[in-house]
Amino acid sequence: MITNIYTLSRKEGWQRWADAPARVRPELLAPKQITKLGEDARADYNDARHDWHANFGILKTPQLAAIHDELDQIVATNRQDPDRIRGAAVIDALPGLGKTTIANTFARDFDRAQRRRFGDLTEEGHERLPVFRVGLTSRTTLRTLNRMICEFYGHPGTDRANAAQLASFAVDCVISCQTRIGIIDDLHFIDPNRRDGIEVSNHLKWLANELPVTFIYAGVGLAERRLFAEGLTGDNAVMAQTARRWTRLELPPFHVGDQAGRRHWQSLLKATERQLVLTKAHPSMLVDLADYLFARTTGHIGSFITLITRGCYKAIRTGAEKLTERLLDTIRIDEASEAARYHLQAGFQAGKLTSYRNTG
Repeated sequence: MITNIYTLSRKEGWQRWADAPARVRPELLAPKQITKLGEDARADYNDARHDWHANFGILKTPQLAAIHDELDQIVATNRQDPDRIRGAAVIDALPGLGKTTIANTFARDFDRAQRRRFGDLTEEGHERLPVFRVGLTSRTTLRTLNRMICEFYGHPGTDRANAAQLASFAVDCVISCQTRIGIIDDLHFIDPNRRDGIEVSNHLKWLANELPVTFIYAGVGLAERRLFAEGLTGDNAVMAQTARRWTRLELPPFHVGDQAGRRHWQSLLKATERQLVLTKAHPSMLVDLADYLFARTTGHIGSFITLITRGCYKAIRTGAEKLTERLLDTIRIDEASEAARYHLQAGFQAGKLTSYRNTG
C-alpha cells in the first residue's frame, strides 16, 4: 500500500519500522463464509491476506538465533572508553540468506530497548537514535558514505558540504543522538583493489576510531573479495587491520545432509504453515512437500519466502486456497534456484537426498 512506503536509510523510516506494532493476522474464514461476503468485502479480505503473507513476520530460524546471540555478545561487551577501538561484526554470506534481515532485526530490538530504558530524548534534548543504517552502492565514495550517514539523521548541511565537513557532521550526529550501533549494508560494493574502494575502506576504519558505536556490516562473499585483507597480498596481508578488528559471522543456508539439518528444515516448514491464511490449508501442507520445497529453493530462506508468498497470492486469486506441488510449479522465482532445481530433484528421486527426518 502507498501508505507503507518508507526507507530504513532515513531516521523517520527507521523509527517508523522500529516502533510499528506487530501485524494482526487476518481471521481464517471457511470457504462458505468467503462466498457470503460481498464483492468489496471479499476484495478487502483477500487484500489483507496478501499483505499478511508478504509481511507475516520474521521466522526465528536457527541461523538467525545464532547470529543474534553473537551480535548481542559483541555489542554488549563493547564498553570501551572513547580512546579504545571497538570491535565490529560482519555478516558474510551468499545472497538470499537473510543477512540484511538479521542485522536489521537485531538492531531494531536494540533500538527499542535503548529508548525504553533511556527515553526518546537525550539529557541535552536531542533525539535519541540508538541506531543508524546506510546501504552502500556500486559508486560509493568517501564523500557519498559521509553524506548517506548525514542524510539518515536529516542533517541540514548535507547538500552543500565537502567530504571533510560531512565527516565532521556525521560525528556530531552520532554523538549528539547517542547512537550505539551503525549498520553498513551491501559492503561487497567496496572494491579494495580500486582507489575509491581503498579510500572508503580506510574511512570505515577512521569512523570506527572516532565514533563510539559498534559497526555491523553485511555483504556477499567478503572473504573471497579479500576485503578483510584490504586488497593486500602475500606478506603484506598481515598488515591489514580489518581482519584483526572484525568478527566474521557466516550465515549458511539450510541443508538436509544430516538429522540436525533435516530437523531445522522441517521446523521452518511447520513455522511457516502456522502463518498462512488459506481456507483449504491442512496440517502438514508444507511438510508433505519438504523435498520439493528444498529442491525449489536450495535451502535459501529468501527464495523459500518468495516462493511461498507468490504461491499464496496465486492460491487466493485462483480459488485453490492451498499450496500444492502443481500450483507451485507454475511459480517462477530467482534464477539461481531455478537453475539448481532439477539437479536437486534428481537427487531426491534417486534416493540420494531426503529432507524427512529418520524416525527409526
